[in-house]
Amino acid sequence: VPFAGWTLPLHYGQGHLQSHLHTRRHCSLFDVSHMLQTLVYGRDRIRFMESLVVGDIAELKPGQGTLTLLTNEKGGITDDLIVTNTSEDHLYVVSNAACADKDLAILRDRAAQLQATGSDIHLEVSDNALLALQGPSMARVLQAGLSDDLAKLSFMNSISTTVFGVPGCRVTRCGYTGEDGVEISVPAARAVELAEQLLGVPDVWLAGLAARDSLRLEAGLCLYGNDIDETVTPAEAGLMWTLGKRRRVAMDFPGAAVIMAQVKDKPRRRRVGLTCVQAWTGAGQALLSSVYPHIPGTVTSGCPSPCLGKNIAMGYVEAAHSRAGTELTVEVRKKQHPAVITKMPFVPTQYYMAK
Repeated sequence: VPFAGWTLPLHYGQGHLQSHLHTRRHCSLFDVSHMLQTLVYGRDRIRFMESLVVGDIAELKPGQGTLTLLTNEKGGITDDLIVTNTSEDHLYVVSNAACADKDLAILRDRAAQLQATGSDIHLEVSDNALLALQGPSMARVLQAGLSDDLAKLSFMNSISTTVFGVPGCRVTRCGYTGEDGVEISVPAARAVELAEQLLGVPDVWLAGLAARDSLRLEAGLCLYGNDIDETVTPAEAGLMWTLGKRRRVAMDFPGAAVIMAQVKDKPRRRRVGLTCVQAWTGAGQALLSSVYPHIPGTVTSGCPSPCLGKNIAMGYVEAAHSRAGTELTVEVRKKQHPAVITKMPFVPTQYYMAK
């Protein structure tokens, strides 16, 4: 299917439902090479990055990364990024494919502005492929091809290493499924080789966009362009945890005045999880389309949950009606169905924290 200018697999031979459940129980390989990977060099790289995002990049230890938000002057979310402070004297930034052109233009414009005042910054777009290995058996599968000890690599941490004989790979313990997983940035010329090595393990199946979307929704994770965009602020989206304490005080990121005013006065709407009361009988259910009639709101993502056997969704309602347990009505194919606001994640996450 078309996706952000790419042609990507929706699912492979096993189908969406089987692929989703296999990821939760075993391990799946996702080709996410459509994501933008940018390297930021120079002694002023931290200051450069913090002039664009809300996170405390300066506090990241070598090899540590964080989810952060690129914001605009109105406090809206231009993109959500993962920024890693590598041990090799550069920042490693992964951006959404749908925002790649926009993000790159912002990064380059800001770099040029700072360079004009004498700052030391250099951007490099990586042509590496990006493979995501996700699921409870990931560590066992990957450890067989690593000399590094995965037990020492915590969630949101990264190492540069050789993977199944392919040098120059960056392994980051993160992912978009809620499971323990890694994303492997691999030189493009050897990506197929590495993928085939991983797929040689019976536990590993290929997975496509359909499973990626239902897995991330069960984990309560946002899809840019659906659940967050330039009209949504971090406070409305429930993403204020991405703002570093130091950054909140300094208010030196784009849109800080708007965002911090919402923190003080509370936003008028909030992102919530929704569970449809009735069970579903299989794939092909319509997406939940709107919250109505007594509580104004919008549903931004929705699908049948393979793990829960009911419809789940994410959307925005007035803050006064956003408490978990609130009953409301959603419209599906012009029919009204009872639903309830539900805490997220819908399915418990399994992120790995090294002891």
